[in-house]
Order: sequence, then C-alpha cells, then structure tokens
Amino acid sequence: MFPYDAALVALAREPKRSIADVLQTMKRIDAACIDGDGLKWFNWLYLQVTSAVEACVAAGTFADPGWLSELDIQFGQLYFGALGAALTGAPCPGCWKALFDSRDNVRIARIQFALAGINAHINHDLAAAIVATCRVTNTVPHRGTAQYNDYTGLNATLDAIIEPAKHTLNVCLLGAPLPCVSHLSDLIAAWGTSEAREGAWKNAEVLWHLQGVPALASGFMDSLDGLATFAGSALLVPVP
Repeated sequence: MFPYDAALVALAREPKRSIADVLQTMKRIDAACIDGDGLKWFNWLYLQVTSAVEACVAAGTFADPGWLSELDIQFGQLYFGALGAALTGAPCPGCWKALFDSRDNVRIARIQFALAGINAHINHDLAAAIVATCRVTNTVPHRGTAQYNDYTGLNATLDAIIEPAKHTLNVCLLGAPLPCVSHLSDLIAAWGTSEAREGAWKNAEVLWHLQGVPALASGFMDSLDGLATFAGSALLVPVP
C-alpha cells in the first residue's frame, strides 16, 4: 500500500529483548511513515505510552518492575507481529486488519486510526500478552497480586497521555480541521483506557485457565477478535 512497507516488515521482524528495543522500533516506524498513513498515528500514540511505561519502570516505584518490562515486550511483539503479517499477506487478526486495510483512507481522522489501534491492542492482544508474561515470569494473573497492582497502577499515567491525545489527533488524516461529526465525538468521548485494561485482565484470567485446552483457548481469542473487530470497524467509519 505504501512504498516503504517492506522496510516496515523488516522492522517488525527484528528481535525485541527490552523496552528500549520496542521503543526503537516504534521510533523507526514513525520516521518511515508519512502523515497520510493512518498507521503513523496509532504508532505515534503507542510510542508516547511506551515511553511513559519505560520512565515509570526506571523510576523504581513498582513492586515487580521486571514483570512490567516483560509485559511491555510481549505486548509490543503482538503489534509488530500483526503488522508484519498484514503487510506480507499472512493471517492477521481481523481487528488489526480493519486498521491496516484503511491506512490510506483520507476520510478517516488521525484519532480514529489511533483509537482503532488501541482497541485492537488492548481488547484483543493484551490478554494474550499478560498470559505470555506470566508464563515467562512464573507468575499467575490474579487480582490482588503485586503484578495486578503494578498493572493497574499505570492507569493514571496512561490516561494522562491518551486523554490529551484525543484532542491533538482530532484532525483529518492529512492535518486539516475536522468537521463537527456527532458520532465521532461520542465514540471518542466514550473510550476509556482504564476500563478496557481491566477487561483485558479479566480475559487474561480466563485465558490462563484455558491453556490446557488449546481449542478452547483459540476459540476464546477468536471471540475477542470478533468483538474488537466490531468496535474497530465502528471507530473507522469515514467522516462525511
């Protein structure tokens, strides 16, 4: 779709062993993408979020910073994996495909692309990232644990980034002012990061207990993809 897509695939496939690696890849994606590429605006917002997570981990205020670091790596790899799959024609979750297929649609606003990506990443990917992180760190996704408390402790920081971004990105894809569109305003106002992350944790608890039954685990992830695809499609309705 864009002449630099092969370079994006190469970036997506690079190994990520630290938050710094995840950030470096997102910075290079940002530099590669033109303003008329909807991917740029999700990636831009995710870059701000990941930078904030890195700063919080470095500040040493969490009980288990290693767990949060691993979560950030696992989470980022799911985004990069979906991007690489979509750009090479490999199977890709429908919630991500909805965004990638409309990257060049100038009738979709920057904030729509950003929130559609956040929707796919939290409502579909995050549960799987939490489970993968718990496997690596020999922990279990339960409420009341140090890991859960650290996880929810990030909510205020993330809200402080995403809420202002709703206004910064509330322009057309190419940067022109948006017309007043009531359905879009309502969707933007309704999006809540903390609520979505709590739902992802609940889904991770379910997915954790389905690990021994691969068919059920796969079906559960398909259900999450279906719901996230529906929400993403609503977020990506072109502006008249």
